[in-house]
Amino acid sequence: MTPLASLVAAVVAFVGGHFVLSHPLRGGLVRMLGEKGFLGVYSLVNLAAFAWIIVAFRALGPGPELWNGKAQAPWIFASALTIIAMVLLAGSLRGNPALPDTPIDTVRSAEARGVFAVTRHPMMWGIALWAIAHVAIAPNARTLVTAGGMCVLALVGSHLQDRKKRELMGEAWGAWEARTSYWPRWGALLRVGAATWGIGIALWLVATWMHLWLAGMPAGFWRWGL
Repeated sequence: MTPLASLVAAVVAFVGGHFVLSHPLRGGLVRMLGEKGFLGVYSLVNLAAFAWIIVAFRALGPGPELWNGKAQAPWIFASALTIIAMVLLAGSLRGNPALPDTPIDTVRSAEARGVFAVTRHPMMWGIALWAIAHVAIAPNARTLVTAGGMCVLALVGSHLQDRKKRELMGEAWGAWEARTSYWPRWGALLRVGAATWGIGIALWLVATWMHLWLAGMPAGFWRWGL
């Protein structure tokens, strides 16, 4: 198997594992293994697939790029996207009706405030923006495959999550869908609150600082030597 084929297979295993285990196989596995047993299998399968992605990604190497990802414009674009991604992520960690074990009454009474006025799936859209940002600065085969897979997992997974939540929660989730939007309302970012923006920017600073140590390349604020 070539390095590229190995990476494609690893990404397919990771994305497909999430979809198959979360939806068609979940019910039967929970009945067989119990909730904790299922979560253990789910975690092991996806951790193994993720480790395979890392190994295959490194084995493939960067290769030729579709455009010059090292130019200023792609980096400015990617930095803007990742700041928004971190803001969405920061805001999604509190009061998120999509989090596991959220009581149905909480979903029924939830208000579309903060990042949920932007989209009901802020965490997933944050992942998608992160993936697009990486394609912008590293438009090579390994990044297109890996980031493309993560984008599919986030955005298609959001649709599948909506369907599953409607089945589990009925009108409560339907009402939440009616108050929110799958597609981001970008103008609502201006109303998510100064605290959320502050936390998101702080997370972005930390993440881009770590980028040098994890990926061997300075990013964002640190790239320009500020």
